[in-house]
Amino acid sequence: MGAPVEFWFEFASTYSYPAAERVEAAAASAGVALAWRPFLLGPIFRAQGWNDSPFNLYPAKGRYMWRDLERTCDALGVPFRRPSAFPRNGLLAARVACRFADEPWCPAFVRAVYRANFADDRDIADPAVVGACLEAAGQPAAERLATAGEDASKALLRAQSERAAALGLFGAPSFTVGDELFWGNDRLEAALAFARRAG
Repeated sequence: MGAPVEFWFEFASTYSYPAAERVEAAAASAGVALAWRPFLLGPIFRAQGWNDSPFNLYPAKGRYMWRDLERTCDALGVPFRRPSAFPRNGLLAARVACRFADEPWCPAFVRAVYRANFADDRDIADPAVVGACLEAAGQPAAERLATAGEDASKALLRAQSERAAALGLFGAPSFTVGDELFWGNDRLEAALAFARRAG
């Protein structure tokens, strides 16, 4: 078994969607342990002086990204529809995923949230939508949402987001192997290869 890979993702992040769809199978195939690490990019962007996604701040970059994401999802056989609002607020979903990251159903929940946003164009800030994603993962929505709303769950996500910043993360998806950082969906294989060598 190689060294563990931490998968850092943000629910508003476009390229985190295809990464979330493929990371679990890729890690298993590589024989590498995987840890799911939701975090918030908002504070990191604000520290750089941005009040919006760079894909909105730089329109040419945004146009490229949407077309590239469409191609990427098509190549993976993953459904995609450009959301009518971007970026959407993934705070509640991130609190759920952070609180229950070690539960075996969490990856299915994460993928359900991404598909709600980037395939079904649903508002992932809506507790009803997050609840439906929990139910799709076989979980009791009301109970899990109540836990995610507790102060301890809020503090857990805040601490994890601070750790992301301390590790030098500046975007999502990112993968870390110890102190080594790999940024972007297209760096997943490099992260897994490094983890195998490190292990």
